[in-house]
This record gives sequence, C-alpha cells and structure tokens, in this order.
Amino acid sequence: MTSTGASSTSSSTDINLMPATELASLIRHGKVSAADALEGAIERYERFNPAVNAVILTRVNEARERAEAADAALAAGECWGTLHGVPMTIKEAFDWAGTPSTWGNPAWAADVADTDAVTVSRLQQAGAVIWGKTNVPLMLGDWQSFNDIYGCTNNPWDLTRVPGGSSGGSAVALATGMASLELGSDIGASIRNPAHYCGVFGHKPTFDLVPWEGHAIPDCEVVTDIAVCGPLARSAADLDVALDVLAGPAGFPAAGYGLTLPVEHRDSLGAFRVGVMLDTSVIRNSSAMIDTLQRAVDGLAAAGADVSEAAPAIDQHEFHENYLMLLRAATGALADDEMWEDAQSRSHRFAEGARDYQARLEHAMTMSHREWFGHHNKREGYRQAWARFFDDYDLLLCPIAASAAFVHDHTGTRPTRTIDIDGQQELGVDQLFWAGWSCSVYLPGTVAPAGLTADGLNLPVGIQIVAPHLADRRSIRYAALIERTLGGFVSPPGYE
Repeated sequence: MTSTGASSTSSSTDINLMPATELASLIRHGKVSAADALEGAIERYERFNPAVNAVILTRVNEARERAEAADAALAAGECWGTLHGVPMTIKEAFDWAGTPSTWGNPAWAADVADTDAVTVSRLQQAGAVIWGKTNVPLMLGDWQSFNDIYGCTNNPWDLTRVPGGSSGGSAVALATGMASLELGSDIGASIRNPAHYCGVFGHKPTFDLVPWEGHAIPDCEVVTDIAVCGPLARSAADLDVALDVLAGPAGFPAAGYGLTLPVEHRDSLGAFRVGVMLDTSVIRNSSAMIDTLQRAVDGLAAAGADVSEAAPAIDQHEFHENYLMLLRAATGALADDEMWEDAQSRSHRFAEGARDYQARLEHAMTMSHREWFGHHNKREGYRQAWARFFDDYDLLLCPIAASAAFVHDHTGTRPTRTIDIDGQQELGVDQLFWAGWSCSVYLPGTVAPAGLTADGLNLPVGIQIVAPHLADRRSIRYAALIERTLGGFVSPPGYE
C-alpha cells in the first residue's frame, strides 16, 4: 500500500470509492448530486453483486426518490446532516420498516419490520440514502456469511474465500463501492473480522454506546451482553462521523442521560504510547498475517510511533475461557426451545471434564445464573486489569483473527470446521480469542487496513486498535494516523 494523505484513502476518481465524508462534502457543495452518487452505487451493484452476493435486498425506487429529495433540499438551502445524500446499505438484521429482518433464519423470513431501528433512523436523520441490505450468516453466528434464504457472500479479493461475518455482506459492499458507509454489529468480531478480511475499516464501540433497539430477534426486549452496533467504512474519518451520528442514549436513558465522549486532540504517532501484542500462546496464528502486521508496526515505528511489546497482565488462557462462557451464555439465551433442550441433553459432558468448544457452548447455554454471575464477576476483575494497562499505555495493537480470509467451508458445523494455519488444520472457532480480547471487557476496538500478505495470495490484513473504556475517538484517531502513514483502503483488483 502506498502512503496517502489523511483525508483521502483511494487513488480512484470513482466517487463511489471515495470516503463517505469526501462524497458528502462534494454533494453539499453541489459538485456531485445525490442522485448521481446513488446511481453510481446501483451501477456497481448491477455489475459486481452477481459475483459477490453482498447486497441481498434493495429498495431502489424509494432510494431514488430520497436522493432526488436530497438534491431538491440542497437547492432550497437545506442540509439534512453530515451524511446528506450519501448512498449506503445496512446489515440485514437491522429493522428497516417494510423489509424483513431474518438474521438469515428461514423461520423468520416473514418477519417484516414495522419501524426503523434507532440506528437506522439516526442515519436517515443525518441525510443518508439507504438503498439496500447486506448478507449475514444464520443467526449472525459465523465468520462466513451464508444462509438458506440469501445464499453465500464471497470475498472480492478472492471469490473462493470468505468475507467474514457476521457483517460480511457489509464489508464486501464497501470494498466493491456498492455502499459508501455501512451499519454492522459485533459480539464476536462481527464488525472487526469482516473489515480485516476485506481491507476496510470497522469500529466496535464501547459497550452500550450505540443503541441496540431495532437490532434484536423477535420478541426480545433486552440488550444482549457484549453485543454492540457500529459502523464500517473506507476511512477512519468516516468512522468518526458515523459514530457521531449513531452514539448516544435511546429509550428510557434518553430521558435524563446525555453523551460527551472524550475528545482526542493528539495528531501525531509519537504522541501515543502504544503496546503491541501480535501473538498469543492460546491459539496458533498465521505467520503470513503476523509478518504483515509486524511490517506495519515497523513502518509506524519508522514514522515516529512509540511502540513496544506489551499486554495486560492477564492469564490469556483463563481470559479466553471466561469470554467463551459469557459469549455463549449471551447467544445461547437467544436459542429456541429445541436448541436449548438439545444443549441441555449434552451439558453433562462439561461436568465430566470435556473442554472442546462444543462442550463449552452447551454448558454456557445451560449454566445457572449463579455460575454466570461468577464469570461476570471475574470479567470485572479483567476490566480492572485492562484499566491498569491503560495507566501505562494509550492503546494496544493486536490481530483480530488468526489468519487472513480463509477458503469457504460449509460442511459440518461451525465448532467442527477447521482452517489452514501454516499447513496445519486448526479449529476455526479458536480465533475467537482475538475477538474476545477486547469486546469481552466492553472496550472499543477499531480495525484499520495494515497491508497485504506477502505469501503470494495478496490478501488484506487489518490491525486491531484497542482503547480504554469510552475512548472510542482515541482508537479511531490512531486508525487515521495509520491510514496517513501506511495507506488505507485499496480497492480489490478488478473493482477499481
């Protein structure tokens, strides 16, 4: 990747590959119409989507009417907001009135939303032109994005490989220029992992910073532990603007709570003291991925970054076990009666000493509240350990997965599937370690493109930037500095 300026991350002159913030500026100043921006996105959809299958539902006519209204508003001197006229898509699982929110589950194929999710409403109030929805895995539960309703989404860097999940369609829509901004969600790297696999930016906000209402399974009225909603984009500046739009209390808290996120004024690499942790003894990690990340860290250091090997003083094996228990308790609570009873029938395996992923999953789904509270209490101790780490360091750089994008594999079940790590088959679910390293303890994490692998595959690799609680702007600012130093988004070959 070549070095670029802070505000421009693509050498393409195609407006649909520009950062959303730049496109919004062009629209506001009358240099590009919202209608033309939308038509460009739709043209790319018609050209590229048959191969990648990222956008699985469209409302083109309604979007065209909104884009025309956006242009008319500007002509009358009215600007709707920071995203005025910007064409975008949203993850399928978000409620968008008049469209189904199936979560890839055929049983919910007729679950058509009556109202918009809070996040969708906020994006529209900021002027965005939402024109489609993007693909997800079944129940948002995989790092692949395929289901029996909408089929399989492919990675534009290599169609034989996965785009990540569960916001896989989101990342592909961005990488191919079909969307200028995307709305995703994350409980197990579902924003960060697809950003890494597809070479775009993603931000997992501090827990509960962005409202969840309108992103839930039918009849669920409570927030899911660990889960967050957040943006994917083609630049760090876009993440920052999107967070402005999305963040802040909704529902009952909005009656009395406001939000003032800490402002990040530092604007040089050397102004941040950064810990670096590129490997762990908990799982096996790809040497090609680690080499790419190391080259990125070396490049930052050469540009003046204050980086050194460091990590929170936590037993990483115990931490991973704690995350899996809390994660699968959270997702297991969303399971239907048949799935829960099936897990209950085998939960004795954990008590008998089994510690394979399936045994952990079944036990976590069915454990008592007393046991869950013990895991939760232990997590609070980990949160304090992270806080002590951030007494000495401003940020932590680390991976978000065990490798670059892997080859499609729809056989068996997710707990049994394997991926190739340096010629050896490793369980794909092992890499949840990196997912939980920040989100289990509710911390914000931003993923920025860090380069391409040098193993002949030339696959994108993202670096995860972990920040303290509510220091979301800090990790996004550092992502902007990485973008400025190393170069940011690069179009996949053939999608320029």
